[in-house]
Amino acid sequence: RRAVELAPGWTAAKANLALVLGRMGRPAEAMELLDDIFADEPEDVGHWNLKAATLARLGDFDEAIELYEGVLARSPRQPRVLLSYGHMLKTVGRQAEGIAAYRQAIALNPTLGEAWWSLANLKTVKFDEADLVAMESALQSPQLSDEDRFHLDFALGKALHDGGQSAEAFAHYAKANALRLKNQPYQPEQITRTVDRCVAAFTAEAFAERPGGCDARDPIFIIGMPRAGSTLIEQILSSHSLVEGTSELPDIPVLSRKPGPYPKGILDASLDERRALGEEYLKRAGVQRRTDRPLFIDKLPNNWLFVPFIHLILPDAKIIDARRHPLGCCFSNFRQHFARGQPFTYDLEHLGRYYSDYVRLMAHMDEVLPGRLHRVIYERMVDDTDGEVRRLLDYCGLEFEPQVLEFYKTERAVRTASSEQVRRPIYRDATEEWRAYEPHLGPLEAVLGPVLDAYPDAPAAFAQR
Repeated sequence: RRAVELAPGWTAAKANLALVLGRMGRPAEAMELLDDIFADEPEDVGHWNLKAATLARLGDFDEAIELYEGVLARSPRQPRVLLSYGHMLKTVGRQAEGIAAYRQAIALNPTLGEAWWSLANLKTVKFDEADLVAMESALQSPQLSDEDRFHLDFALGKALHDGGQSAEAFAHYAKANALRLKNQPYQPEQITRTVDRCVAAFTAEAFAERPGGCDARDPIFIIGMPRAGSTLIEQILSSHSLVEGTSELPDIPVLSRKPGPYPKGILDASLDERRALGEEYLKRAGVQRRTDRPLFIDKLPNNWLFVPFIHLILPDAKIIDARRHPLGCCFSNFRQHFARGQPFTYDLEHLGRYYSDYVRLMAHMDEVLPGRLHRVIYERMVDDTDGEVRRLLDYCGLEFEPQVLEFYKTERAVRTASSEQVRRPIYRDATEEWRAYEPHLGPLEAVLGPVLDAYPDAPAAFAQR
């Protein structure tokens, strides 16, 4: 930013700043810079690529696709551009074209691990024997980067899983996660300490002494563990005529630090400050909105840690806790590569700690603010979709509409790992997949302990702390 201030005409500096702002979750600011950049250098293909990525972060997927097509028309042999193009096509539901783009990227660069993983991550793609041979061959490449290697291991794990080879699949998942953990260390005690502080600070009395906030009813937050059914819930609600789905918005974690260190900062904030934080959230979230529907969804699962903060700034917002069987949920995370933001998924013990901390804070919130959260148990949603959907709508204050039960027909952009699954009717198979891997899940079971035994409830001891 300082370089741009000193040299406003330096286009390269503005492009670098736009790139950083986009990665920081500030795409609207990045787009303002890109407008200037395009005015200066409209023919630079690199700027087109950057603008397409920024548009995607803003939810303007169709325009992003057009830009990627423009880049590829000028310079078609770019595997990473084809990869990004495939991501956009997948997001808007153009699966066959997305697969073709990924395959083109692989044809140009057979060791491009992310392209292989992107195919695997569609969940509906089945690899053939030639694909397995190609991925194994790519793993033997002497110049293979760590990034390509872990992507290939995740992809091979998925391919072997589909073939019923659970032991071999687990070995690849374990290799991929070990490599991720080496490059991105994680300290589980940090979350545990934050939950300890939240439980101590956010008492029933603390909430009673801090009424009010921004009185908007627009947001519906879906929180919980990743891979617990949040995208399914979002798709169901987004099929309602009064609800707009957005994405996993980064704003709540950012705003939680604004009044000072969390959790103390928000407890020290005045009513006016809490109201202003709620209004700022709505303004930031508005960048992602594309309709005039009165309600919108923010489904960043990690917002579970900030449920007390959400209540204090937006006391009328709905909060839905998406919960899934601990072993099924945690193992699904272990075999899922997340691009960023979920480093607790690289180790089974870390996953067990994180899941337990999440359940502990939610049990505390149930104790101090009874009825504030609505919990959706994934297995119950699968077994009794009609009943669970009606209870969900009641909590959100919404009338039943038949199309919510045919959510898989709703055409909308879906950015998460479940993008293709929510375009199909609910199926039960996924609820039991973890059982084939139970011999490998001992470390996870040991850490979960009473949380596993008590599911779908929380251990009684949690509510007594």
